[in-house]
Amino acid sequence: MTGKHNQPHKAHRIARIGFALATAAMLVAPASSAVAESKLAPAKVAEAPASAAVIPAPAMPAPVAALPQSLEQDTQEFEDIRGGTASFYGHSLRGARTASGERFNPDELTAAHPSLPFGTQVRVTNAMTGDSVMVRINDRGPFHSNRVIDLSEAAAKEIGIARMGSGRVELAVLSDGSDND
Repeated sequence: MTGKHNQPHKAHRIARIGFALATAAMLVAPASSAVAESKLAPAKVAEAPASAAVIPAPAMPAPVAALPQSLEQDTQEFEDIRGGTASFYGHSLRGARTASGERFNPDELTAAHPSLPFGTQVRVTNAMTGDSVMVRINDRGPFHSNRVIDLSEAAAKEIGIARMGSGRVELAVLSDGSDND
């Protein structure tokens, strides 16, 4: 559409942008003017009469924040294993049987590894970004000599390698807590 018919849309869009800018200016103005006033005007301190008694405020206990659930993962022990290139497999294999016998679901956080036992929990960390995800081994692979693990599409998205198709990763196996010494 061109000409007159397009004009109301442009005017409406400009009005919305103007309203958004005006609203943002009103929100910022009180905060910035209060800061400016405190910098410009010296603080006035009222002196209490000598006969006034000072009563201390009762001590309030410090608030205790709940620990984030991600802290649980930080306290778990991991054993680093060989890293390398990870790839992923997605929707084309949805429903196919994995080597463990379960059906593949690209939306679950699972992976294929050539030798780790099925059910092993592995932390996969993108070496470039530091993003990591926990996956469960449920299949065998990858079947390329330069790959160390095949991730489900959901796991690849979590660590940011889905768009590239593959990426350099570090692997760490969740230890069972028993000492083998």
